[in-house]
Amino acid sequence: MKRRTNRSKGVLLIAFLVFAVIVGLLVFRKYRTANQVAQPPAQSEQVPDTRVVTLFFANQEGSGLVREGREIAVEDTTDDMIASVVDELVVGPLGELAPTLPHNARVLGAQLKGDVVQVDFSQELVESLPAGSSAEMAAVYSVVDTVAANFPQVKSVQFLVGGVPVKELKGHLDLSAPIAPDFSLEKK
Repeated sequence: MKRRTNRSKGVLLIAFLVFAVIVGLLVFRKYRTANQVAQPPAQSEQVPDTRVVTLFFANQEGSGLVREGREIAVEDTTDDMIASVVDELVVGPLGELAPTLPHNARVLGAQLKGDVVQVDFSQELVESLPAGSSAEMAAVYSVVDTVAANFPQVKSVQFLVGGVPVKELKGHLDLSAPIAPDFSLEKK
């Protein structure tokens, strides 16, 4: 009986070690990608159909925004490219940062008009955004700062929900006019 117990423990130990190695490799791969800083690669190294962009997510304490680099596919138009970049915010961070937008929100589109871009979200942005001024501020400025950092021609962002301009998301920030970026919220 004792021999069978030792054998069972050995098999269990080996299974645990294999599982730990696999999880460790997956975590390492995730953090290696998440810690890339958005720096455009040299022209000779750049893949023609992708681009490294800068995304702003909340730090773990929720006291500010932190940059995360991400490689995304290049779209045909600037409007589509802006929508794709904002869509990556919905996907969420790859590393230890905190998401700023609800995972079930959808980006319905983006339209650049002069130096203002209108970003249209689904109703889930408002419905699923946590209550509180810090959550609303993180959501708004992660979008605005991300768009402004990646598209220098954009000076402000107007939020739409279901194609209609909104005055607020949760009652803490006035969104009736386009919002300019505020990089002072960034934490190093």
